[in-house]
Amino acid sequence: MTPSSSSAPVASGPALPPVPPTPHGDPGPRPFWLRLAEGAMALCLAVMALAVFVNVVLRYGFGSGVAASEELSRLLFVWMVFIGATAAYPLGEHMAFTSLLLPLRRRRTLILVIAKLIRLAVVAAAGMVAWGAWQQVVVGLDSRSVVLGYSNALLPLPALISCVLIAVMALWQLVRGKPLNLDHELEVE
Repeated sequence: MTPSSSSAPVASGPALPPVPPTPHGDPGPRPFWLRLAEGAMALCLAVMALAVFVNVVLRYGFGSGVAASEELSRLLFVWMVFIGATAAYPLGEHMAFTSLLLPLRRRRTLILVIAKLIRLAVVAAAGMVAWGAWQQVVVGLDSRSVVLGYSNALLPLPALISCVLIAVMALWQLVRGKPLNLDHELEVE
């Protein structure tokens, strides 16, 4: 190539396949609450991984360990799971049996009635779990964890918060008459 040539070198080899579009189109910028939930889950996972790694190295390398590692990891895991469950609900990422409703896709009125029944079932189930979690929070207020000494109410608390938020979101979808997303069969690999 001569110095006066302005053409850029072309990479050789196979071309990369195009990135397939998302099933629901370009989602655009992610909302603040989703970025916050993802950050909280990432932080929980990072602290858990670090605590377990340090504990394993100390236990097998030096014959001692950090007693608080197990309690901390358990607490963070519970919080991480319920933060994820709460963030997944408005995105429609919970498991759905849409194949049962696909034959009814053309009957809009029936699908809207079924959507309302499903949302009522979600509110009822989330309410029952929230009630049970509340009872566990009350019981946990009077006891402390063995090693770290935090209130045992912190273990069921994320279940309570998550279920209340999911119930509120389901009620909001019910009031707004939001239709069900039946496009999940496109996401099957």
